[in-house]
Amino acid sequence: MKNSTSAAAGKTSMSMLLYLSLAHLFNDAFQSTVAAVYPVIKDSLSLTFGQIGLIVLVYQLCASVFQPIFGVLFDRSPKSWYLSAGTISTMTGLVILAFAGSIYGVMAAVAFIGLGSSVIHPEASRLTHIASGGRHGLAQSIFQVGGNFGGSLGPLLAAAIVAPNGQRYIVVFAGIAVISLLTKAPIVRWYRQRIALMRSSVAKKEVVHRVRLSKKKIYFSLAILLALIFSKYVYMASLNSYYTFYLIEKFGVTTQQSQLFLFAFLFASAAGTLLGGPIGDRFGRKYVIWISILGTAPFSLMMPHANLLWTCVLSVVIGLVLSSAFSAILVYAQELLPTRIGLISGLFFGLAFGIAGIAAAVLGNLADAKSLAYVYNICSFMPLLGAVAVFLPNVKLKKF
Repeated sequence: MKNSTSAAAGKTSMSMLLYLSLAHLFNDAFQSTVAAVYPVIKDSLSLTFGQIGLIVLVYQLCASVFQPIFGVLFDRSPKSWYLSAGTISTMTGLVILAFAGSIYGVMAAVAFIGLGSSVIHPEASRLTHIASGGRHGLAQSIFQVGGNFGGSLGPLLAAAIVAPNGQRYIVVFAGIAVISLLTKAPIVRWYRQRIALMRSSVAKKEVVHRVRLSKKKIYFSLAILLALIFSKYVYMASLNSYYTFYLIEKFGVTTQQSQLFLFAFLFASAAGTLLGGPIGDRFGRKYVIWISILGTAPFSLMMPHANLLWTCVLSVVIGLVLSSAFSAILVYAQELLPTRIGLISGLFFGLAFGIAGIAAAVLGNLADAKSLAYVYNICSFMPLLGAVAVFLPNVKLKKF
């Protein structure tokens, strides 16, 4: 079943986009909480940076490898309850994480949390495409900003709840997951109706938009987009997983203070996300992708040499500029293969998580061998790979 046939038909369902953005907010708040409590887990269980990297790897692999697999399933066999199943998996992981007494318990916990993300990201992104009414960039920006704001809330909540009280208080987030489950009821009802419509004769008459490119050019463009994802998320792994440790090691700030700095970076990322989609709809996604990644390079190259104040300022600028890239990249890829929205969503979300996981493990061991300052010096060059965006074609859509 090709669910994207109705994606461009009808009006933009703004209420559903907001509900889907809220679902993304809850999910990414839970996911970012995992990264934010690494210092607490490290101290509680006496772990090394290498072991933290291993935990991150397990989490990211579970949150990445299954995403394209689930995406194919969601394309072929749509069901209204998939998002709820993802939330239940995340909630289970949070409970385990709160009471884990060894690295193995932590790895089991983050595996459940990662699987929840593997369900929610491709499915919610696919539903966002369906609800977009053809305004794909705007819809993905609304969806992404929910995730980014949620991601920025995780460290803030962890600083307020977990850091002063200990690992057991992670269970509070499992209670919040119950609220998240209840807020998905309108999405379930709406999508049940959409499934019925997609199976009707009306849906078969609707228009599919394809790009005016050969298959060879489409695959080449996808390869360029994947290279850009690699550049973006290796650098993001250094910030998301080790920024708090970097601040503690280099500037001697407290754990709570470092989490507030991480919140500032993630909040700026959330704000920047709103820009990429609408600008891409209006002027072309290629230019948004190019500017957002390559444009980060001057700031990333300066940050390892800055003092505490300027480190915070530069991280905010980096978050603001770099965050606009993913929505544009994802929509660009979806427009290349418009009948495989779930697969593309799962592939790109999954690759983003997978790259981040592998990078986190490698960077963790590198930090043990060298230092976090050395890691940040190396990673500061990654945004320069954004220059390959110049090879992306300017896509034009045609109807079928």
